[in-house]
Formats: sequence, structure tokens, C-alpha cells
Amino acid sequence: MASTPGLLFLKIKGVEVTLHPYAYDPSAEAVGLAAAAALGLDAALTLKTLMVEVDGKPACCVIPSDRQLSMKKVAAAFGGKAAAMMLPAKAEKLTGYKVGGISPFGQKRAVPVAIEASVCTAAKVWINAGARGLLLGIAPTAALAVLAARPAELLA
Repeated sequence: MASTPGLLFLKIKGVEVTLHPYAYDPSAEAVGLAAAAALGLDAALTLKTLMVEVDGKPACCVIPSDRQLSMKKVAAAFGGKAAAMMLPAKAEKLTGYKVGGISPFGQKRAVPVAIEASVCTAAKVWINAGARGLLLGIAPTAALAVLAARPAELLA
């Protein structure tokens, strides 16, 4: 079984997850969509982890892989005025994960997390486990609780 900081974090917290490995395609334009297709999952419930900066402070957004962020809504969700995508190199340094394998779980430095509200009532969602080519299945309520995350409207 693969071990990542995210999986170790969830194990310590006693959160049950299912693991879903897939063949990672480094040339895929949309990693989340490629993962959903490879595993035969609903793209709307296969979530991507996006690192952002709100008024210059880091934050994490978890949204459906087939959708885009609204920076205006992201800023509002974190009580800020302006939001922007974090540069990939900065996201990798902050989280300890490589782009394409960033998980909201077990990041090197804990940051505020928001999960798209529309997926929070699903029975299960799939989120990166902290490695390219590995998703984990988790109840959104468990993800919200373990991350001390807030549900928020984040989509463009």
C-alpha cells in the first residue's frame, strides 16, 4: 500500500479511505479529468486541490475537476479582498507535494481549506492522496472535519 504524508495524516486521525491508483499521464492538460477518466469516476465528484493566495496568504481550495475557480468567490470564502493562483513552485514548496499530486491532507504547512459546497452532500468524493497516480475516496463530511475546512461556493 502506498504511503504519503496525506495517508499517514488520515490514518493518525482515524479516517477510513479507499485507495484508487491509476496510470498518471504527465502530458494530461487536466490531471483531475484524466484521473476521473482512468478510474471511470464522475468528474464532478473527482476533486482537484488548488493552492491559492488570498491577500498574499496561502489557502487551499478543493473543487470538482471539471470546473474552474472564481477568484472573487475564493477571496470572499477566506474573508479577503483579492485571490490568485499560487505559482506551482511555491505550491510544491509549501505543501511538500508535486503538482499533479497535491493533496489537502498532510501538507507540510497547514493552511485554511475550503471545499466546494456543491460536493459536500455527496456520499463519497475522490481526492488526490498525495502522489501522482493515486486518489483516495472519502466522505466529504470526513474531509471537512479532519481538515477543519469550510464548505464554500468557489466555482466560476
